[in-house]
Amino acid sequence: MNTEMIGKIKIDTEKCKGCGLCVEACPKNVIVISEHPNKNGYLPAEVINDIECFGCALCAIMCPDAAIEVYRDIDVEAVKAQRESMAQV
Repeated sequence: MNTEMIGKIKIDTEKCKGCGLCVEACPKNVIVISEHPNKNGYLPAEVINDIECFGCALCAIMCPDAAIEVYRDIDVEAVKAQRESMAQV
């Protein structure tokens, strides 16, 4: 049985104020601050490489605006196969 976790991050860019705490907290460096402002003029966080995410949720824990949701995929092998095929395109 494979116990490796694969996560997915969803950031509400309109709630995000771009504080960068999630960027600092992410052990896999999958989050950066965007160069494009949201409707409030903030530069929000954005996911750049969710293939590396393992769903630790440190980003969501650190977010003072509760703008991040983290999901963990249940069928790890199927998700890994899907991501590998997408990465090869």
